[in-house]
Amino acid sequence: MRTAFWSLARAAGTITLMKRDSTNISATDAAPRDGLTSESLAAFRRKVLSLGAELYRDLPWRRTRDPYEIWLSEVMLQQTQVSRVDGRWQRWLERFPSVDALAAADAADVLEEWQGMGYNRRALSLLRAAQEVSETGGGMPSDFDRLVALPGIGPATAAGIRAFAFDLPGVYLETNVRTVFLHELYPEAERVPDRELVPLVEACCPADAHDPADDPRTWYYALLDYGAWLKKTVPNPSRRSATHVRQARFEGSHRQKRAELLRVLLAHRGEPVSLEVLVAELSAVELEAGRAEVSAGDVADLVQELEREGFCRADGAGWVA
Repeated sequence: MRTAFWSLARAAGTITLMKRDSTNISATDAAPRDGLTSESLAAFRRKVLSLGAELYRDLPWRRTRDPYEIWLSEVMLQQTQVSRVDGRWQRWLERFPSVDALAAADAADVLEEWQGMGYNRRALSLLRAAQEVSETGGGMPSDFDRLVALPGIGPATAAGIRAFAFDLPGVYLETNVRTVFLHELYPEAERVPDRELVPLVEACCPADAHDPADDPRTWYYALLDYGAWLKKTVPNPSRRSATHVRQARFEGSHRQKRAELLRVLLAHRGEPVSLEVLVAELSAVELEAGRAEVSAGDVADLVQELEREGFCRADGAGWVA
């Protein structure tokens, strides 16, 4: 079955909409709403910029253009509510105020500061990326390929750093941005793949920063704020994305036990913790939460997993964070 899909291109300051055919698009893929033209996209952009100005959130990380500070905010905001990041971002910067300060930090200090933010791998990736940047002079790169080559920095994070720190265009496709494009341009479609959205996002991003009211930084802030508002006022449009996955329950999960075990190790910083102690302390956490005790075999598997990923190291008869 051949299904139409859409691509866009910029030329001489205009947006061109092109319809192509492909045998690689599934039957569930849907084209944008009928009548999508360069004029309707221009109207879409005007609407987003207007609503973005109305709904603007004066968040602390928006008061800086420091690439390190913006990078940190982008990583912290991944799968984490803004309200949890506000406060933790400032505290982190007090402890690790620069890339070089973070690069020189002990991994246990970094993990300790990260506790409560979830996804501890992000903290280790921040540390490893900071070490790489520090080794090359301490300046965060603005080049996309150099950014995505750093540990933990994917395409969306790289695009965010480029837009918000350097005012450079790119495809910043994160959940709130996706929400706006789905709500406005795919109002009835289900299972919309990101490959349909990417050319739209790319075409709609301003090409340069000559207009301070419509540059990449302003444009993506507008999308973020409109998207956040939509999520509070209409059924979440991002659920109609092909990428949408219902998040698994955290409490009682493997990931939750890993996080608790790391907290136990950090609480004994500088001293080896035996398997027996790890079992007793993790079981106490589980029992307090109304769950069953954990076995020595399960804890051994968990701590060895943490060791392989660099969260702790074996030391004699125990492990040290």
